[in-house]
Amino acid sequence: MAAVTAIGGATMAQQNAYGKFNQSVNDRNALVKEQQAEVIDNKLELDLASFDKEFRKLEGNTLVKTLKSGVTKEGTGARIEKYNLAQAELEKSKMVYDAEIGKAQAFEQANFARISGQIARQESKIAMMRTATSIGTSLLTMQG
Repeated sequence: MAAVTAIGGATMAQQNAYGKFNQSVNDRNALVKEQQAEVIDNKLELDLASFDKEFRKLEGNTLVKTLKSGVTKEGTGARIEKYNLAQAELEKSKMVYDAEIGKAQAFEQANFARISGQIARQESKIAMMRTATSIGTSLLTMQG
């Protein structure tokens, strides 16, 4: 009887450790995903700053070429400038949208990892209960 109890106790301890380990792994995975969302934010800032810098260079080059050609900044020049500004805003909006989608996916994956960890923990608790039930059944059968 003591052997059954000892083996059962060791099994339950292993099941408990297994559940806690899996939960901690999934919690860590969730933190990594949340950090990815932060990285996406930081990358967006850099991308927007870089884009603005490149766009200002393009505007400057366009203005210089327009003025060099003897065309005034009215008419076609103004339409080109207006079009370029609209396209720049569209590009920035796309960058922001893509970043938001990436962040949402990262947070969703983080939530899923946490849920998976909680499920693993609950499964280990269920396994522990099964083991305890088996121990009890074995002990009752031995006495009977």
